Amino acid sequence: MTALRIPRGAVLPLLFAGILALGVLLPLLMMVTISLNPNEQDIMVSMGSIRSFIPQVFSLENYVQVWTDPVHPFARYLWNTLLITGSTLLLSILFNSMAAFVLAQGTLKVRKLVMILILATLAVPGESLVLPQLMLASWAGLIDSYQVQIIPGVANAMSIFLFYQFFSRLPKELIEAARIDGFSFFQIYRYVAMPLSKPVISAIAVLQFLEIWNAYLWPVMVTRGPEYRPLSVAMSAYFGTNQAAWGNIMAFAVSMAIPVILFFLIMQRQFIASVMSSGVKG
Repeated sequence: MTALRIPRGAVLPLLFAGILALGVLLPLLMMVTISLNPNEQDIMVSMGSIRSFIPQVFSLENYVQVWTDPVHPFARYLWNTLLITGSTLLLSILFNSMAAFVLAQGTLKVRKLVMILILATLAVPGESLVLPQLMLASWAGLIDSYQVQIIPGVANAMSIFLFYQFFSRLPKELIEAARIDGFSFFQIYRYVAMPLSKPVISAIAVLQFLEIWNAYLWPVMVTRGPEYRPLSVAMSAYFGTNQAAWGNIMAFAVSMAIPVILFFLIMQRQFIASVMSSGVKG
């Protein structure tokens, strides 16, 4: 049995990766440990010590209290968040990919200028647009609805840019062959460009999923009650009414994080393939 040999040049990167992994996993481990402990006094005693990272009690009591709380209906918040995130993500990928394909393969003479203007919007702080958007949403009667949380997140400059970068590097021979076969411009997008862009779609899906799932400022301004409130806003409200119940708060946080972890695990292979292919020049 041969011993595993690590190249000298890989020691520092592996050490850095290990430290970074610990920095990410230790807070998650503490959240899980505290959420499994129903004894609030024991949580306060162990807080800040090594005991807060080592599960000693395995109880789902805190989770049951969070999931069955009549004042803060977790199931309703979860459904709202899944609906808003899923709808925004699907519409964003559809419309942003269409816009990027037109800019990358279309015949518009000023398409590069349009792309520059789209990228310029990334320099505009999102907070500066909240008040005009709020006034527009109020005028349209969309306050406290699903639509007001979905529509503003559909257009995404970074998503358009990533699709544009991919579509602009498609082989011209492939596009010409599709045209010779009688494909229309939309059919080339539908049957040629989109099936090849799965790694880009995965990368955009992961990045936007996290952004939409954790959105707070806009939802807290346009929602009034639990009927349309997402988890991010509900978490803040729950923390305000349960400041001493750290076990329940951590159970709420873990329950909110589980869908994000599962989504990333499902998409990780395509996401890593996208990151690796972004540095490859064809």
